[in-house]
Amino acid sequence: MSGQGFGFGLGKMKELTEAFKKAQQVQEGAKRLQEELEQMEVEGEAGGGLVKVALSGNQEPVRVTISPDVMGEGAEVVSDLVLAAMKDAYTRSTTIMREKMEELTGGLNLPGL
Repeated sequence: MSGQGFGFGLGKMKELTEAFKKAQQVQEGAKRLQEELEQMEVEGEAGGGLVKVALSGNQEPVRVTISPDVMGEGAEVVSDLVLAAMKDAYTRSTTIMREKMEELTGGLNLPGL
């Protein structure tokens, strides 16, 4: 048993140190990314732009714009267009978030991402 030292050789310690450095870089990058997403606006639309919904990069609702041209279509149509625009904005923001996370964690095999 002597000389084994808990099964960690110097090579393993170096790997562990590198892994911690990478994890710290990812953590710092994630903080910057969070700030960037808060400032970002992602717009979704429906009805050829008659209804637009803006979300922050963190998917917080920011703004809804409904063209006066669609108001005469009735509440059901307007509701459907607002929902479609929200889904569009959500899909776009999710795609952007995923791409940014892949950039951030590029080269790391992190479970669950």
